[in-house]
Amino acid sequence: MEMAVGFHRTLTPSFSVNPNSRRLSSSPILAKRILGQTLSSPAITKLPLTFRPLTSVRSSIKCSVSEATETQLEIADKKRQLMRRRDIRNIAIVAHVDHGKTTLVDAMLKQAKVFRANQFVQERIMDSNDLERERGITILSKNTSITYKDTKINIIDTPGHSDFGGEVERVLNMVEGVLLVVDSVEGPMPQTRFVLKKALEFGHAVVVVVNKIDRPSARPDFVINSTFELFIELNATDEQCDFQVIYASGIKGKAGLSPENLAEDLGPLFEAIIRCIPGPRIDKDGALQMLVTNIEYDEHKGRIAIGRLHAGVLQRGMDVRVCTSEDACRYARVSELFVYEKFNRVPAETVEAGDICAVCGIDDIQIGETIADKISGRPLPAIRVEEPTVRMAFSINTSPFVGREGKYVTSRNLRDRLYRELERNLAMKVEDGETADTFIVSGRGTLHITILIENMRREGYEFMVGPPKVINKRVDDKLLEPFEIATVEVPEVYMGPVVELLGKRRGQMFDMQGLGAEGTTLLKYKIPTRGLLGLRNAILTASRGTAVLNTIFDSYGPWAGDITTRDQGSLVAFEDGTTTSYALSSSQERGQLFVGPGSDVYKGQIVGIHQRPGDLSLNVCKKKAATNIRSNKEQTVILDTPLVYSLDDCIEYIQEDEMVEVTPSSIRMCKNPKLAKKTSVSFINNPRIDGYSCVWELEICVFLLLYTFFLFRIYM
Repeated sequence: MEMAVGFHRTLTPSFSVNPNSRRLSSSPILAKRILGQTLSSPAITKLPLTFRPLTSVRSSIKCSVSEATETQLEIADKKRQLMRRRDIRNIAIVAHVDHGKTTLVDAMLKQAKVFRANQFVQERIMDSNDLERERGITILSKNTSITYKDTKINIIDTPGHSDFGGEVERVLNMVEGVLLVVDSVEGPMPQTRFVLKKALEFGHAVVVVVNKIDRPSARPDFVINSTFELFIELNATDEQCDFQVIYASGIKGKAGLSPENLAEDLGPLFEAIIRCIPGPRIDKDGALQMLVTNIEYDEHKGRIAIGRLHAGVLQRGMDVRVCTSEDACRYARVSELFVYEKFNRVPAETVEAGDICAVCGIDDIQIGETIADKISGRPLPAIRVEEPTVRMAFSINTSPFVGREGKYVTSRNLRDRLYRELERNLAMKVEDGETADTFIVSGRGTLHITILIENMRREGYEFMVGPPKVINKRVDDKLLEPFEIATVEVPEVYMGPVVELLGKRRGQMFDMQGLGAEGTTLLKYKIPTRGLLGLRNAILTASRGTAVLNTIFDSYGPWAGDITTRDQGSLVAFEDGTTTSYALSSSQERGQLFVGPGSDVYKGQIVGIHQRPGDLSLNVCKKKAATNIRSNKEQTVILDTPLVYSLDDCIEYIQEDEMVEVTPSSIRMCKNPKLAKKTSVSFINNPRIDGYSCVWELEICVFLLLYTFFLFRIYM
């Protein structure tokens, strides 16, 4: 077997190891450590490397797949009567969150002359959604394309957060290879493992891009070694383990074959894509087949189906058959056809197999359906994504402020919007609740559902949501709950409180290592999903805002036991009205408040955090009594700054008997009125706390107090 990292073959002398040892032969770094040989890296940098402009041919990059393997693939293609297109490459850029995917795509678009020289281009141009720009993360996968040396490269930018893994799973059906972007300091992270696992299951070629190589604490050798170990753990084939490595700095727009020698552009990266990512395998003369993997909506064109053409030729105005299975098909006509060129959709009359295109004219098209030939077309295998792990209850707004700010407030509006979300979001599920105005929404995580809530409130919806709950399973009469892998980057000085906090939530540490020379420690835990609810704010508080928490679903395991997620109670408004400074001055002694003076509140609204366990009702609307006595000096009231909780913070804060009221202009928390009624009923029916028993207990307390005072007088 050849070397695992492609540039080592062209820049260093040959290093032969026993071919039967897969681990040694595939990783030069591991081979040096285990065999005790010294293979100095400066020898790599001393070799002359001439980097030419972007249009020059770089013959130094050689694909990591051997020639014999390519020959075997060509023979297999001939047997299947398939052919490869040499003028197209379909790739997806996958990575963990904040490892620089979108920034790298920006640099690729600029160097491919997608924009004019005098055109203003904002940062992270692929993050076109307002919510994506506010949060600084990619939520939806997006398509674009560039042209390099007469080869069209279709690029799909994917989300990096684990809650949006469904976006990554479905777009992998459209590509033949992936660029696995890994941070030069952090190395492979939880989402890196997830996306790589999916790419290897599809059999895609992988090009590893070690990004942010210009960081002072960069450790490329460790990152390559860890990435190779991840390939081994995921049972990758020998050809997949023999991956090409490119070192890059996305923000500077540079790439190279070694960390010490970077070109002035991304030429080495483009060359690696052309040589190492195979072209699409197609059946050009076969019946039309196109799997719909994404859907967009345009006010003028309606629903737009996006996918890759697997076989045949698609033409504008063509009659097609839309299939979900062999027995469920319907007929439609393609009114308009688009392909991706540079950063725009360009109309096209004909699209050949292997290219990614957008189809208009099919109003009821759904993700996972196949656009096939009208006569002999057959459906392709449906898209499958992993099951959700967290659910939340959506219901209509029942607070006294209902209808003040929202446009859509009825259960019919809420139901239509939630079920419309299922047309595009495959990883989400919606079910009817116990009542007609309640709906159960299941997703990959709290962030997955929170993004839906934020989009709905910006569209004018007004509703209430309950606390997140995990989805358990029962197998062989055993209760199983979801477990996740949590990685925490925390400075060493705050490691103690963070470890204690994770231990209280049933987390089990299985790895701990230092990150470079920055004094940061990386902790890895296996923890129940229940323990992650409300953990992010607690970790930020324990680490003074310096810790970074990342999670990824691992598996289902036995029930871990009871977990306490919050030790403090809530401060609840006693009556409806407007808050006053006079009332808040005494209320803030009970805890931290969420409201300031002049805010409208209602009975049952949560107005603060109690400093002790249990809830406490307060009158935050009390006014100072007016008298005819003139005071010489007005009393000065000093109020603390109220806490401002975002939507994510509110959802993490609430517990079983609490809800979040979501409106286009406000986010409030309140006690669940249904559970409050049950509590009041149980209070009345409980014989231990009825009126007679309370009087009897009070008499006993008075008697004991008097008896103690009598003894004190006698002996003193």
